[in-house]
Amino acid sequence: MRNKKGKVYIIGAGPGDHELITVKGLKCLMAADVVLYDFLASKDLLRSIKNRAEVICVGKADGLHLLEQGQINKLLYTRAKSGKTVARLKGGDPFVFSRGVEEALYLKRKGIDFEIIPGVTSAFAAPQSFGIPLTRKGKYSSVAVLTGRKSNGKDIDAPNCDTLIYLMAVRNIDNVVKVVLGSGRGKETPCALIERGTTQRERIVTGNLSNIAAKAKKYSVESPSVFIVGKIVGYGRRIYGHKFERN
Repeated sequence: MRNKKGKVYIIGAGPGDHELITVKGLKCLMAADVVLYDFLASKDLLRSIKNRAEVICVGKADGLHLLEQGQINKLLYTRAKSGKTVARLKGGDPFVFSRGVEEALYLKRKGIDFEIIPGVTSAFAAPQSFGIPLTRKGKYSSVAVLTGRKSNGKDIDAPNCDTLIYLMAVRNIDNVVKVVLGSGRGKETPCALIERGTTQRERIVTGNLSNIAAKAKKYSVESPSVFIVGKIVGYGRRIYGHKFERN
């Protein structure tokens, strides 16, 4: 009798609101025998897991890892190798500033069947939850999604785009602002920090490049937050009035 063939689903859990996971992602999560989830994945999603499933918190969040990446890779491999259907539940999108690509490559090398289920990234969802569009036809046509912190010691990027969106920037906000100003943008350029976007605890702090770092400290902005820079920020107040705004 042949053993059941295991498979890993690398699933994007979405930006925080558990209802923003994709239909396919939810179906795969509900069918899983084993679930490895990150801190940034909504805990409400765990209610969808079948009762007999093995559930493991691997604790991936900004600056906090319960398990090292190598340990996570091995768990995915061993559970799938034993014939289990495994859900790797990752916050946001599994291939946007995530180590999902490392997990996929590891499973590929090991000969394990896997599938990537895209998710909604907070880089797009957080601004939109406050009525901030990413583009506008005929006015703002370019967007860059960037990291606000690099582990390899290289400088932060600030390309020539209409809108810059930084993830993982809160702890490095002073340096990020310095780099953005150095790229040629004026001190009055609008910007916003959006904390815990799409959740019940979401809030926005607006300002400009001359004062946003000070406001981040004044209002004790914490991770996970999205930092967005550009004139497009002004549409948020026009569309939604910036609920829960701190300025």
